[in-house]
Amino acid sequence: MSHSSHRIAIIGLGYVGLPLAVAFGTHRPVVGFDINTQRIAELSQGNDRTLEMNAEELTAARHLTFTSDPIPLRDCTCFIITVPTPIDEFNRPDLQPLRQASLLVGGALKVGDVVIYESTVYPGCTEEDCVPILESASGLTFNRDFFCGYSPERISPGSRDHKLANVKKVTSGSTPETAQMVDQLYQSIIHAGTYLADSIKVAEAAKVIENTQRDLNIALVNELAILFNRLNIDTDAVLKAAGTKWNFHPFRPGLVGGHCIGVDPYYLTHKAQAIGYQPEIILAGRRLNDRMASYVAAQLVKAMTKRRIHVMGAKVLVLGLTFKEDCPDLRNSKVVDILKELKEFNCSVDVYDPWVSKADAHEACHVTTVDYPHPEHYDAIIIAVSHHQFKEMGVKHIRSFGLPHAIVYALKSMFEPSQSDLRL
Repeated sequence: MSHSSHRIAIIGLGYVGLPLAVAFGTHRPVVGFDINTQRIAELSQGNDRTLEMNAEELTAARHLTFTSDPIPLRDCTCFIITVPTPIDEFNRPDLQPLRQASLLVGGALKVGDVVIYESTVYPGCTEEDCVPILESASGLTFNRDFFCGYSPERISPGSRDHKLANVKKVTSGSTPETAQMVDQLYQSIIHAGTYLADSIKVAEAAKVIENTQRDLNIALVNELAILFNRLNIDTDAVLKAAGTKWNFHPFRPGLVGGHCIGVDPYYLTHKAQAIGYQPEIILAGRRLNDRMASYVAAQLVKAMTKRRIHVMGAKVLVLGLTFKEDCPDLRNSKVVDILKELKEFNCSVDVYDPWVSKADAHEACHVTTVDYPHPEHYDAIIIAVSHHQFKEMGVKHIRSFGLPHAIVYALKSMFEPSQSDLRL
């Protein structure tokens, strides 16, 4: 079956699924499915709370329909699953959303249908974990009655330069014919082109190492930042000097959260340990990055103590709650870990983030945000996220939130070294 004859269903309409549904829905019939009825109602009204799609883009996708009803899925022949693949409290892969989505799609499968997974998984997950669910739910046989593909998502939330169509797409399929169909399907919407991988396992592995590599690179500069802090050397100054060499990679220290970089390496290490291999470097990088929130809190407390600011009951302002700048994405935000650490020291913490609603902050992070910081109120201020609003405020305005003795801790190199008291 040609890719053009398939009726597409997108399962999961978050940061990954919605842009995909809109891209296809501009040119061909698409069913956008999500179990969140509120999400469906908002999208039907042209409102995307993730801010990845504006009202005009949603309107342009005139062939796209939104639903939380599984019945319309029965008319579809190509299912693209884009549900989250998080980790649990013990850093183990949580495949429950993926299993539930596979069960849902399995109930709608027919002979000749194709199921494409975009969710980040460990190598082998599609064929070893998902396919048996599809077979059981449908009563059909894999690679005889139905077929599978894998094309890992490469969405960068909040980035206007790296939108869906502008990033080369890795594709794969369970048979050579399916692989070609999947590749041609994505070629119809990806302006940057596609790369057809040798197998589904290769495509799965390619995705999971993309963010593992970034994680390790950030872990390196985080460790360097800790070292340079002890040596009383400004880390950003060192990185700028080293960056004058053509092949030096421009990574910067910081908190490593979000839906991918702080999660994906654990999928790879889980699979490695399952086959009896103990990964050393990957887990070392993860441990270091996961400890950065504790390091930040400890550095602040140390600085407050040196300045004779009473830590217990101290008023601390944290600017930014999202996992990255200029987007409302709160998934796996490590700013939350800083808040927990500060509360362990019995600090009184206010959080301000112009990108996040009070409801979303409370629902996603169990954090109560303030409408706007109080002037001349705080003993310490942490600039945790480099939102453009904070850059535009400038250091002078940010310092006006603090008491005369207040410490300003900039986690990102937004301002000159002399303009903050502490930097990573």
